[in-house]
Order: sequence, then C-alpha cells, then structure tokens
Amino acid sequence: MSRVGKNPVTIPSGVEVKVAGTDVLVKGSKGELARTFNERIGFEIDNGTVTVTRPDDTRESRALHGLSRALLNNMVVGVSEGFKKELEIQGVGYRAALKGSDLELQVGFSHSVTVQAPEGITFEVPEPTQVIISGIDKEKVGQVAANVRDVRPPEPYKGKGIRYAGEYVRRKAGKAGK
Repeated sequence: MSRVGKNPVTIPSGVEVKVAGTDVLVKGSKGELARTFNERIGFEIDNGTVTVTRPDDTRESRALHGLSRALLNNMVVGVSEGFKKELEIQGVGYRAALKGSDLELQVGFSHSVTVQAPEGITFEVPEPTQVIISGIDKEKVGQVAANVRDVRPPEPYKGKGIRYAGEYVRRKAGKAGK
C-alpha cells in the first residue's frame, strides 16, 4: 500500500470538506479550493478525517493514490493556514517594491520589471531585498515564486540575483589573473 496514500487526512476545526463523485470542495477560514480528481480514486469522510482509497494495486492506481492524498492534504492546509515562499534579492542596487498589488523589481536591467499578482496570491516586501509570496493554493504559490526567481536567477560568479530564502548558490572562481 502507498505509504503516503494510506495516511488519513485530518480535518481541522473550521474546515469543511465536501465530496461529490470525483469533485472535492474544501472550505476554510482563508477561502475555498476545488479540484477534480481521477475517477479511480475514492474518498471516505468519517470522524473528522478523510481516507483516500484505490480500487486495485496497479502501478497507476498506486501512484494516483499517494498523489491524490497529498493534493487533498495541501488543499486542507491551504484553506486553514495558507502557504508562503520567501525570496531574497542580492546585488548592489537590486531591490523590490510594491506598486498596488503588483511587485516591481529593479534587478540590473535598464528598466524595472513588474510582476502582476495572480488571483489568490499576495506579495509582501518587508525589506527592499526580501519578497514574501503567500496564498492558499500551494501549486500557484510555488509557480509564482519560480516565475519571480526567473526574472533574474542567481549567477554563479558574484551570486547576484533573486534566490529562495536559504538557497545555496554554488560559486565559481573567476578568470585566473596573470
């Protein structure tokens, strides 16, 4: 049995889970998320937990079992607590600022780069060199963080660029002098 899939998903207080066939709706204090799962996967709600079931032990069913349980757990955690990703900006003159709900980056180009906040995503800039991306959908938060990082990924010689908080950038030696 799938090690991830066999664990039940506990539903915290204030979170409501509705299952209608392959559609699952999760409502919580931060918002609501809906997702359509594969028809092979079943959900059983009892005593504040949701158990994910599969019909057989084929390779595809086993893979979908763990995936579905992880996606459901991310939905429950998202509507109750939310997710966030932190980015650091390193480089002389590199900085970020909020312009309305959009993020404006000055990262060494001749122009500033504006990243629009998709629906359900919020940007915070506590310091000019720190950006916090938060929302209830883990997949969307991670994708927006990756898109912001792609504006100017860290380079290996001086380490300048946008990186995840705590990310290690492997440095290279520069040209050897005469």
